[in-house]
Amino acid sequence: MTWKRFITALLAMTLGVPGAYVFGPTPPSPAPLPAGQAAWLADPAHLPDLSAAPAATVAAYFAGLPDGRAEELAHTYPDVVGNLDGAPIELRYAANLLQSPQWAGRQLLALDPRGDGRIAEVLGDLRGATHVTVLVPGVDDTLGNFDTGHGGRLRRAPAWQGRQLYARMLADRPDARVAVVVWLGYDPPEGVRRQAIREERAAVGAQALDRFLDGLVTGRPGLAITVVGHSYGSTVAGLAAHDLNPQVTDIVAIGSPGMGADSAAGLHTFARVWAGSAPDDWIRRVPGVRVLGAGHGRLPIDPAFGALPLPCGNVDGHDGYFEPGSAALQAMASIGTGSAGDPR
Repeated sequence: MTWKRFITALLAMTLGVPGAYVFGPTPPSPAPLPAGQAAWLADPAHLPDLSAAPAATVAAYFAGLPDGRAEELAHTYPDVVGNLDGAPIELRYAANLLQSPQWAGRQLLALDPRGDGRIAEVLGDLRGATHVTVLVPGVDDTLGNFDTGHGGRLRRAPAWQGRQLYARMLADRPDARVAVVVWLGYDPPEGVRRQAIREERAAVGAQALDRFLDGLVTGRPGLAITVVGHSYGSTVAGLAAHDLNPQVTDIVAIGSPGMGADSAAGLHTFARVWAGSAPDDWIRRVPGVRVLGAGHGRLPIDPAFGALPLPCGNVDGHDGYFEPGSAALQAMASIGTGSAGDPR
């Protein structure tokens, strides 16, 4: 048996994926054009194409508009303005409420119902925060199960997970100026199948994450950001690492199948990198390989990876990291508030 066939068989047996579907080219999952983009570009006022512009360019465009014009654009094109990284925070909240009133009472920095959907929800006062934690969910998470969790299990729900983290931060530091953003701004794989073993969707998600974070820090040089990637979300964070805004101080990988590198140094980031997995998390059985487009590299909990250890001793399974009372939740809250020292 050749080494390639061996790795193929190992991945197939471990994850239950037919070996013939592990290797070979897979076209990237392209980032969708913003909803409403065609109408925006057809506007008689000849509005600029901001869909791929840097967040700083978007911010400068809105800052230069005459009084009332930004609100007019948000009212006319809420699906565009609500998803523009770099646009004013309150304007994006208002635009997303206009396009989907059923989200009243919630703060949405992104909302796109097409396909499996995209959403980014803010918990807390984002404008007044000095520390922001951005949670990146993983496989099977969609707009449809954002509040309920895939399979109907609440502890899998990204919205619920974000609320547990935000509540823990405030319980530990009532005076802390913190916020949590639950960022489902990419299309995660459906199930542990071929797309989950490969990195095409993570690569597209990484580009979107980098741009989103640039939007958060535009005009806010003192803001510190922590990125928490759960499961395949940690792969997204890993691939984004080398282009992350320097105001990202920490990257946390929980239940990670790999971050697209074989070491923390290989992520090429100045942020501290943390990693932890529950003792009974099935992700520990994933081979720490990256061969011909399959696999995500050495597991970050491997001491050879070089990540800072995140305590997970009392975490239950792959979805238990945000359960109240878990060591992982406490540790992530400390990192997110800027209270965690380097344990090495």
